[in-house]
Amino acid sequence: MNYSSPFTSKLARVGIAGTLALILATSPLANMGVAAAEAVSSPVSTKIHNTQKDSLEQSPIQYQIEARLNEKDMTIQGSEKVTYRNTSKDTLQQLVLHTYADANLSKSTQASMFQQDNEQISEEHPEKTAEDFLGGIDIQAVTADSQSLDFHKDNQALTVQLKESVQPGESVTLQLKFHLKIPYGSQRVSYYKDIINGAHWFPVMSVYDEVKHQWNKAPYSRTFESDYYTSSDFEVQLNVPEEFQVAMPGSITTQNSTEHGRKIVSAAAENTREFVFFASPNLQVERATRNGLTVEYYYYNDDPSKKEIVDRYINQAFKVINFYNEKYGKYPYSEFRIVETYVQGVAVEYARLIQMGQIHDGAVPEEDTTFVHEIAHQWFHALIGNNSETESFLDEGFADFSMVYFAEKQGDKLNGFRSIQFDNAPVDMTIAATNDEAGELAGLVYYQKGRQAIYQLYRSVGEEKFDELMKTYFKRYVYQNATIEGLLHTIEDVLGKEVRTEMEMALYQPNFVLKPEYQLSKEETAAYVHDILQVQYQAVMSMMTNLPYEVMTRLMDKVLQGEELTIVLSDQVSKLAAKQQEEMVDQLTGFLDMSGIRYEVVRDRKELKQKMKKEIGNSNLIVIGNTKSNGMVQALKSNIIDRAKQTGFPWKNIMNQPLAAGAYVIQHPYNQNRLMLHYFWNEDHLSNASFEAFKLKIQESIGFTNDFYQYYVLDNQGKEKSDKKVANPLSPLFAQE
Repeated sequence: MNYSSPFTSKLARVGIAGTLALILATSPLANMGVAAAEAVSSPVSTKIHNTQKDSLEQSPIQYQIEARLNEKDMTIQGSEKVTYRNTSKDTLQQLVLHTYADANLSKSTQASMFQQDNEQISEEHPEKTAEDFLGGIDIQAVTADSQSLDFHKDNQALTVQLKESVQPGESVTLQLKFHLKIPYGSQRVSYYKDIINGAHWFPVMSVYDEVKHQWNKAPYSRTFESDYYTSSDFEVQLNVPEEFQVAMPGSITTQNSTEHGRKIVSAAAENTREFVFFASPNLQVERATRNGLTVEYYYYNDDPSKKEIVDRYINQAFKVINFYNEKYGKYPYSEFRIVETYVQGVAVEYARLIQMGQIHDGAVPEEDTTFVHEIAHQWFHALIGNNSETESFLDEGFADFSMVYFAEKQGDKLNGFRSIQFDNAPVDMTIAATNDEAGELAGLVYYQKGRQAIYQLYRSVGEEKFDELMKTYFKRYVYQNATIEGLLHTIEDVLGKEVRTEMEMALYQPNFVLKPEYQLSKEETAAYVHDILQVQYQAVMSMMTNLPYEVMTRLMDKVLQGEELTIVLSDQVSKLAAKQQEEMVDQLTGFLDMSGIRYEVVRDRKELKQKMKKEIGNSNLIVIGNTKSNGMVQALKSNIIDRAKQTGFPWKNIMNQPLAAGAYVIQHPYNQNRLMLHYFWNEDHLSNASFEAFKLKIQESIGFTNDFYQYYVLDNQGKEKSDKKVANPLSPLFAQE
């Protein structure tokens, strides 16, 4: 899983937004019919064939499922046959299956990451009641060899008592009948608008721990993920309305139902970690096949221009998969699918299929690294599994590192290894922490610090040995569930005990930071921040096609693109005024230095006079101080007044108001290709009450996440009393980040 947003592609990627948040935080500027009925009434229809395999090749679990989607009341009636082979050394008296759909029995047990989305959906659809957002699964019967079995369902775990114990190496087959109520909203299993999200829609076998001699009965995580499964073989028949398009993993076939207006969509998926579906009457499919692999994108054809974007996403998917094939091990399936849904703020990985959000106009698939992250999960989740409740580092850390690894090898200067090296702040938590321990720090711990630990391993041994390690790790754990201990053991086998010890310390000691030799230098950091901000400002400004030329944010955009910048201070001022000016300059230059922006500071009129015609004439300007004591304003006053009129700023009126302060931006007094931004106050100095507010307003005025100011005026308390600005429609989206 990865966090994303509607403007991810436009702004290069979600990771940049995350990095930017860190920059701003540390910046000096910031403080089925008859057939279906028969299927439901009998354990398993004969239409589902048994895959013939050697028992040693066969997955330890086989599912055969027939289900009918009742779209009118949003329920599923299903019949499930599951054959379980006991691969442990223990004799089993009971089997346990997860019923994760029961996380939707109450709001208090639903995943918190979707809570905000559901609240927004509820506001937009007042006709939906609180009950509509809830659901769950009812187990109607469990049998084996036509005999009813006792079962108990509690806290998302279904425990089945067997008539006869299952010895090591032996198998047992259960038949289950279930009825699922699908909740409204954005949960993993849900329906919203015209699409049904089908994750966790049937009982799935738990993982048995033969060391602890117990089944995993943990409910689905409210704070993160609980995707801990055994790779299995699936044969699924789903009866749906004939106009529905259905995306599932595996080989998909369709046949008519005996019930008018319906069809049966079947899928066979071997060695698959989990089985999900997405269904909608309005999805269409674009596909391409290369070297035996078919990539399909299910999307809404609400805009003819989307096809070109979808085709580029498909091309990018091939490129990413080929990279991981080479670095880790071959993707073994014949198909890979992507589904466009209404999910917001996250993208979600499943086996052989990923769920993305809406494709927005102007999306750049080649820059969408969230997409790359989700594909990486096919290796680190779908193929190499792990207990994502207790060792999320193994999937999220490796997926995020792999995302960066791919970017680095594509020559991406923003999203490559510098994005890992940039972060040198410790987190008082171990990378090997469980979900419960990590809590709200999961993103920092598993993604940021997790990928850093892997990067340090990569740097310490070199690319060739690192790739050798990853190929060995893949061969050992493909279709299996890995552990951190298993990873460390593989590291020791391939790279030696010393490397293992170093990686073990990185994962199990809190406050991990990269070794100094792997961090960015001060100069490299400034260059990286500059590159990030350059892309961010340019992207946001380009989206605002009707934005006036004279806005304060544009000055920053221009200097980030390489134009010159001169900061001109007032002279002949009081000691207090001089002190305030210097604090403002320290604040500005600290941010400019960190951003790799070149500038000059002019503090007296003699120097100003020398530079006036040549240097300053070609430079953007930030002017600070009282108009009566600033040599730049005094020298070009009439030009400034004329330029101010063009933006609607009443220069003479405002400058004659007692106690007023603020800022305005105009075209350079004698260079229409440059800008001048003046932060002013009308008294000798700012009052104590307004000084801190004035400095914060400087930060807001030149940022790209707020509204775009042409001018603003503050009172003696630092409160805004008038302004002229252009609303930034993206501001709420940045706030969500």
